[in-house]
Amino acid sequence: MTTPVLSNMPYHVAIVMDGNGRWAGKRFLPRIAGHKQGVTALRRCVKACVARGIGVLTVFAFSSENWNRPEEEVSGLMDLLARAVTSEVAELKQNGVRLYFVGERQRLSPTMQTAFSHAEDTTASNTGLVLNVCFNYGGRWDIAQAAQKVSDSGQPITELALDRALALSHVPDPDLFIRTGGELRISNFLLWQAAYAELHFTDKLWPEFDEVALDEAIAVFRSRERRFGQTSAQLSVPPDSNMPVTSGQPMRAV
Repeated sequence: MTTPVLSNMPYHVAIVMDGNGRWAGKRFLPRIAGHKQGVTALRRCVKACVARGIGVLTVFAFSSENWNRPEEEVSGLMDLLARAVTSEVAELKQNGVRLYFVGERQRLSPTMQTAFSHAEDTTASNTGLVLNVCFNYGGRWDIAQAAQKVSDSGQPITELALDRALALSHVPDPDLFIRTGGELRISNFLLWQAAYAELHFTDKLWPEFDEVALDEAIAVFRSRERRFGQTSAQLSVPPDSNMPVTSGQPMRAV
């Protein structure tokens, strides 16, 4: 997909939604209560992104490593997601949001797989914000499955071929990568796609993340110079010069 010409606003925001369990623990609540509050925070964030004209929001909801968590928590998360998909999809459709679930689905129950497909089909005609929910996703898995797909097709394994085979090939790479919860790592999220993303880490736990926190992250993004391998001098060349000016990230071909 071709990357739009970027202004000083991020077109694609990616978020590691970390801190639900700690939010609940600080309040002597079960961890699932934090995840429920996390759904509320996601709903709030989606509305804020729509209001700010952001084109794509990608969130890390459940990693391929999260299966190692206590069985009770994993089961609760699955139930919470199933109910959230059912209850939220009508409002997402009404607000013009197009929903994608990104990740390896074979390990999920048939009911969950059907719910994902139904939500995607219901919002398929929407042309507003693209919401990617990464569930049972890992960056290493994504690169490996893309390499396998390219190999099976008989094509040479090139950067462009891999890029087209990735699970998020339907959107440009993220401009702004946010992680809540105070941890300073990306935790196997969008390893390929985040190559040129601006990273922003906040101590806010995900249930606390609101419009103000989003605006703070956007302000940090807007204060940075994105060069993509060029120099500052190249970026400051007047438009009528013969030297090309990069106004956004490298273009992704269809």
